[in-house]
Amino acid sequence: MFFIMSIYLFLMSLLTSILTIMFLLTNFKIIIEWNLMSINSMKMIYIMYLDWMSLMFFSTIFLISSTVILYSINYMSMDMHIKRFMLLINIFIMSMILMIISPNMISILIGWDGLGLSSYCLVAYYLNKKSFNSSMVTILMNRIGDIMILILIGLFMKFGSWNFMFMKKINSMFFIFITLAAITKSAQIPFSSWLPMAMAAPTPISSLVHSSTLVTAGVYLLIRFNYLMNNKIMYMIMILSCLTMFIANFSANMEFDLKKIIALSTLSQLGLMIMTISMNYPKLSFFHLITHAMFKSLLFLCSGIMIHNYFNMQDIRMMSFTQMNMPYINLIFNTASLSLCGMPFMSGFYSKDLIIETFTMNQFNWMIFFLMFMSMGLTISYTSRLIFYLSMKNKMYFYNFYKSMNLMNYSIIMLVMMTLFYGSILNWLLFSSLNNIFLPKKLKLLIYLFLMMGMISGMILSKFKLKIYEMMIYYYYIFNNMMWFLPNLYNNKKLLNFNNYMVMHSDSSWMELISSKFYIYLMKLLFNKKIYRLNFFLLMLMLTHFIIILMII
Repeated sequence: MFFIMSIYLFLMSLLTSILTIMFLLTNFKIIIEWNLMSINSMKMIYIMYLDWMSLMFFSTIFLISSTVILYSINYMSMDMHIKRFMLLINIFIMSMILMIISPNMISILIGWDGLGLSSYCLVAYYLNKKSFNSSMVTILMNRIGDIMILILIGLFMKFGSWNFMFMKKINSMFFIFITLAAITKSAQIPFSSWLPMAMAAPTPISSLVHSSTLVTAGVYLLIRFNYLMNNKIMYMIMILSCLTMFIANFSANMEFDLKKIIALSTLSQLGLMIMTISMNYPKLSFFHLITHAMFKSLLFLCSGIMIHNYFNMQDIRMMSFTQMNMPYINLIFNTASLSLCGMPFMSGFYSKDLIIETFTMNQFNWMIFFLMFMSMGLTISYTSRLIFYLSMKNKMYFYNFYKSMNLMNYSIIMLVMMTLFYGSILNWLLFSSLNNIFLPKKLKLLIYLFLMMGMISGMILSKFKLKIYEMMIYYYYIFNNMMWFLPNLYNNKKLLNFNNYMVMHSDSSWMELISSKFYIYLMKLLFNKKIYRLNFFLLMLMLTHFIIILMII
């Protein structure tokens, strides 16, 4: 049954990719309207909008879902609840399709909420303490985005329609809510901590979530809203995305958990996509989104096979000799890693190189320039460190007998082909007019200098041995390992207590708080002998407050 489901999704992927080429060549678009209900002047119309971009996204989602389901047949074969697992994957895919297909805020909310709920169920799948904590952080952070979408639905009532794609201009306040919704789902700063925590989910789910579905929903929303953006919002998004890239890459260089390193690389690539949108290149950002989906899902699926054969060991210090024990998987993993780095003539190269060159052609300040190029160098650094630990380090603790004849190995063949060739195919399709990019030789070769520095630092970090008595280095490791203490922001008890206090007063007695309770508090201070010097000031404050309330009334 699951095998047939996988084949069906693969055929759907082929069909949508053929339709994508047809729509792209003819610049054809389909808008389907379905009038659900009308109340006075307000109409609730469900609109389905099909163009080459939505169809290409569909084909990518269907292909990766097909691979993941085929992979899961073997990976989850010993699991008692495999039917529930497959059902959750289908709900997840359906939610993403609902979000992509319609430019209507209501259907976006349905898809957005569906993604949040199904991701919560999938992250908590293993039913242990770590899974429950991770799933709670995931859903609570995603709820912030849901609230922003709900506020937007209320604000769009002003226009008499929820179909944002028919708007020519919107207020800056609207766009702040859209941006907040997008950065919570795409895990930009300060909402970055849930993405590495979502690694508690089974590996096939990590592959699906981190490549083409959950985290790219925010990027896709920004791509669709791009034509309404103003420069102030764009600059704010650029600073956030550059900082996210930098922090994620630094943390990945100090991490030893295999899945967490790949999750942090996803965070870095999301930062790159959002930075490209902020430069006003939505088409280029979408190009990187599609190529990234291919090699990132492949990296996760290969890491799953490695973990499977090393007795569920995820620590890269305990894994080695993959080139001898499983040469086929090692070759594919290294291919996907090099594509992530932007190795020439692989999928990642066509999008990343174009982004870097268009970035260099623009005039940005030295801070943005430094963050961008440093992030690119650090990407090479953690990738070369990871390859060294898995292939070249001569220590091995445990190893299971590797079975080469299974569905897990066959399922990733299609993704390997896409990782190698899909970037060049898309480059011919989307950017067929060969635009020459003119840059000075120093700027053109600057990225290669950073790449060489990244490779050298990756080798040094992999050879580096941490000694506990060297406390400065130890704390530096902890600082980066904890993502610059970002998760600690949400564990602060004072912050939570303040939040509870605010909720209590906003729910029950805020009018009393600014009127009678406020006066009682000031009167107590006024008759306190210890602070008699403040009496005159407090008296004046009370009078001013009273006059303001009278003026409001």
